[in-house]
This record gives sequence, structure tokens and C-alpha cells, in this order.
Amino acid sequence: MAGGTDHATDAFVAHRNLLFTVAYEMLGSAADAEDVLQETWLRWAGVDLGAVLDPRAYLIKITTRQALTRLRALGRRKESYVGPWLPEPLLTTPDVAEDVELAESVSMALMVVLETLAPTERAVFVLREVFGLGYDEIAATVGKSPAAVRQIAHRARGHVDARRPRGAIPPGEARTVLESLRRALETRDPQGMLDVLAPEVVLVSDGGGVRRAATRPIVGAEKVVRFVTGGVGRAGVELTGEPTVVNGNPALVLRVDGEIDGVIAVRIEDARISGLYYVRNPDKLTRVGTETPLSLR
Repeated sequence: MAGGTDHATDAFVAHRNLLFTVAYEMLGSAADAEDVLQETWLRWAGVDLGAVLDPRAYLIKITTRQALTRLRALGRRKESYVGPWLPEPLLTTPDVAEDVELAESVSMALMVVLETLAPTERAVFVLREVFGLGYDEIAATVGKSPAAVRQIAHRARGHVDARRPRGAIPPGEARTVLESLRRALETRDPQGMLDVLAPEVVLVSDGGGVRRAATRPIVGAEKVVRFVTGGVGRAGVELTGEPTVVNGNPALVLRVDGEIDGVIAVRIEDARISGLYYVRNPDKLTRVGTETPLSLR
């Protein structure tokens, strides 16, 4: 019994970062992903390991099923959420940024797009497009036929491709754009902000009903600048932007009078910011102080 438990623990620990990544990409919430991992461990600990041919695949199956159940419950919570709901930003380890595929899959821009998928579509997309699982394996996980999974995957891929950023932005270019935004914010330079924002930029802010935030997305560079300068950029406070790496991509931690106010992640297209994702909800800022390891393998 003890030996079986040790083997179960070893397998779970070996794949923990992978399982967390699966759950996080499905849920957009680190806290919920951690709960899913706890539920996964409880079920895994009771499995007859002698009958398990591939521990990694088996663990992914358990994690996905638990995440699907939680995702449906999370959807009901989001219905009563005050204002837009954004994924929880994660301070990630350097290797995440170095892995282009992983960095894109957890980027705030793509995670926001994944929020527009139905739960089963999201699970199929994540398992197929991000983790490369076969249709038969996904079918057994989500309780659909392989033919149905192929159709779901095709539909989800088309939906995401129509909304995701066009091509990966080199980290150096992203840092340059963010540095221009940082300077404009700190110096209260409206024209500097306009220079770095795309004309039809969309700002989505998440205060969770706890911090001030727009109740719906703000569209247009001038409207975005007015909202920012009237909020965190108001006169009489010290505003600083600290460059960081969130979800594998360059971002800013904004501080007002030395205290963390929120995290800004961006979507960049044609060297301008086309999407601003501003997370201010304190409950979603607990992972920006310590690094979270992620993995596709």
C-alpha cells in the first residue's frame, strides 16, 4: 500500500506543472486550478496503478473532467460578477517566455478569447491545439465520440483563429511598446498614450466590484486615454509602472503611491496596442508576487 502511494505521489508530482497548466488554461483562475488539482489527487490516489498504462494521459483525463465540472460552475459565478471578468494574471518563470508555444497559449490575449468558448469547446481546443492530444483520447475524456470531437475541434479552432492576435510578437518589440506606454502613464502624457495605442484599441478592466473599473469594454484610443487619466492617472498620486512578465509575456504592474493597483497585459498588432487588459480585482493579484511554473509536457 505504501509503495503504491509513493508511486502515485511520484507520478502526480512529476506532472503537476502540466496538470496545473491544463486546469488554468481551461479555467483562467489559479485558485480554481489549484482546487482542481486537489480533486485530481484525491481521485488519482484511489486508482489501481497496475491498470494504468500511461499515468500522464490518465492524470490529464482526471484533471480535464474536474476542470469541466468547475468551469460550468464558474460560468454561473461569472453571471453575477460585477463588470467584465478577466483571467487571473500569473507571474511566470523565465522558461515560459522562452517557449513560444507555451507563452502564446497562456497569453492574456488568447485566454480572453478562450472565455468566449463553451466549456466542452474550450476543453477540446486546449487538449487538441495546446497539448496535442489525439481525437480518440479527447473523446474518452469529454464523453463524446471521436467524430463529434473532430467537429467540435474544427468549430473551436475557427472561432479562436478569427479572434486571436495575428502572429506572435517578438518579446523585444512587446517590451519596447510597453516601455512607451509606461513612460506615457508615469508622465501623464496623453499624446504619448495615443501614439502607442491603435485607433480602435479596446480596454477591458476587471475590478470585481471591489475596485473602480469600467462596467463594459471601452473602445477607441481617445476614450481609453480619458478613462485612464481620470482613474489611475489622476493628478495628485504617484503612478509607477514596473515591467514584468505575466503569463509568459511582457506586462506592467501598476503602483499608486507605492501600492499595487493592478496588472496591465496587452495585445499588440502592427507595433501598436490593440487590446489592454487591466486587472485590479485584489483577489486576482495574489499570483503576481511569486512565480508560477507552467508546462506543456
